[in-house]
Amino acid sequence: MPHKDRVNVFITGGTTGIGYSLAKLYQSKGHTVGVCGRDLSKINDDFLDCYAVDVTSVEQIKDAVKKFCEKNGPLNVMIANAGIAMGPKDGKVNFKLARDVININVLGVINTFDAAMENFPSSGGHLVGVASVAALVGLPGAGPYSASKAAVLRLCESYGLDWKRRGIDVTAICPGFIDTPLTKKNDHKMPFLMSSDKAANKMYDAIERRMPLFVFPWQMNLLMRFAEKVPRWFYRLIVMKGMGMAMPKSEDGTKTPKITNS
Repeated sequence: MPHKDRVNVFITGGTTGIGYSLAKLYQSKGHTVGVCGRDLSKINDDFLDCYAVDVTSVEQIKDAVKKFCEKNGPLNVMIANAGIAMGPKDGKVNFKLARDVININVLGVINTFDAAMENFPSSGGHLVGVASVAALVGLPGAGPYSASKAAVLRLCESYGLDWKRRGIDVTAICPGFIDTPLTKKNDHKMPFLMSSDKAANKMYDAIERRMPLFVFPWQMNLLMRFAEKVPRWFYRLIVMKGMGMAMPKSEDGTKTPKITNS
């Protein structure tokens, strides 16, 4: 049965992981859901409205959202969830991957919000940017990822101030480690790891409450807030000591990162 307050929701990166769990949750509550991803072969669902989209293309995301709204009516909630990470923390610096991370994680969110703004009703809408706890500090081995998620966090904070009078709410969500195909590639410990379904439920509640910022799980929130607030020399000291024990040695026996340009 349709939800009495049924809304139209569009989720980028909605074919796997948190995005897919969120899509199924919204759908189970009677809402109309559209999802997009670069590879639709990853999804096996006849009930979700799916679109093949590369979010770095503003034309592709705008076209997909327009088609979704032509079919279902004005958009109410846009969740910019599409993103990529840096891969194994092996000490290598890959600038090509760094550019890809920034393009998808930052420009992809801007393109997604642009498409949403063109399809919200005159009464307003709700924009959601999925950042990460990595937005709160610069994590070793994840410079471009931390930078990209920090950009999403501040983008949402600023847009939330700019557009509130236009009836548009903006929420930034910063998850910790979530069990998804993306995090399965990590080669390090992931404290407080949470299932994507449990994460989706927490994110759904935060979106329903129109929270400007939601960081979870609470243990990770406390840990990262502490790391964010301590003097930077102290943070660097702790992290560098940890890196000294964990960083693999290079061919000459030193513990220095290997730089690649491709």
